[in-house]
Amino acid sequence: MSRLLAPFQLSEQPQNTVNTGSLNQAYAELSPDEVLNSIERFGFQCDGRLLALNSYENRVYRVGLDEGHSIVAKFYRPARWTDDAILEEHAYTEELAELEIPVVAPMRINNSTLLHTEHFRIALFENRGGRAPDLEDFDQLEQMGRFMGRIHRVGQSHSFDHRPSLTIDSFGYQARDFVMENNFIPADLLDAYQSLTEQLLTEAAQCYQRAGDSRMIRSHGDCHPSNILWTSDGPHIVDFDDARMAPAVQDLWMFLAGDRPDRTAGLDAVLSGYTEFCDFDARELHLIEALRTLRLIHYYGWLAKRWNDPAFKIAFPWFNTQRCWEDHILSLREQAALLHEEPLVWFG
Repeated sequence: MSRLLAPFQLSEQPQNTVNTGSLNQAYAELSPDEVLNSIERFGFQCDGRLLALNSYENRVYRVGLDEGHSIVAKFYRPARWTDDAILEEHAYTEELAELEIPVVAPMRINNSTLLHTEHFRIALFENRGGRAPDLEDFDQLEQMGRFMGRIHRVGQSHSFDHRPSLTIDSFGYQARDFVMENNFIPADLLDAYQSLTEQLLTEAAQCYQRAGDSRMIRSHGDCHPSNILWTSDGPHIVDFDDARMAPAVQDLWMFLAGDRPDRTAGLDAVLSGYTEFCDFDARELHLIEALRTLRLIHYYGWLAKRWNDPAFKIAFPWFNTQRCWEDHILSLREQAALLHEEPLVWFG
């Protein structure tokens, strides 16, 4: 998984339980047998096939059933979301699915989408395949724009009550402060990191000022290409786990790749489709590099926050080394230059 494209949730909410320590231990020790036994408790007959999917924040598995097909089971990380926040995400995806927007909503088992065992909270999904979209194919970009326009038309109808907002504080300062306060930054790089991130977050705030009063809507929140699965029938979207209130452009900017002319052409294709279903405020283009900056800072905060999870040391062996932080500071310096560039221009 690309370093930039990994999920970036950092802040956590208390789970609706009193024994978080035992839940964390059970989650860390989750075994294949426990996965299969947990799913069979809800009426499914597993055939023993089990494949861990590319997910780090939660534990996600493709599980084979006796009938011959497979389902996807998500075991939620304890304490990350409250039950209310998870159910609000589920309700949003169900709302989209009911309008025949191609999202993968959780199954309802005994009239609930959030299943509980003694130690785990679980959601089950249909297994839907596909490939990542081709970001150089403008026809696909336009189709993804239509797709996101339909989603955002629903997303702007009302707000989340139990899920957070993407802000400079939550995605920038909190992540930056966590890595500094927990001594992740090598001593010889600490001053450079602190001054650079302070500069970047100040300039990100200036981008927000130039954008004006941007409307916050219910967004996917982590809409990178790996969460868009393309088939012969077109795209469908998965993994609303990071859904939150955010500017609309948060769900669009990661579709733009290449140099500035390529990104400008890609933007035109995406917004050509998007605006068939939903208006777009061009002032939000001032936010693209600010949001990219927040993602870079927040990603390293997320890795630091999870570094006690043994799975992270295996999946990200390059993290928390001298070279890792040197490279991160170099990336942030390059991002500082991008923050001073004029925003992309939309000719629509």
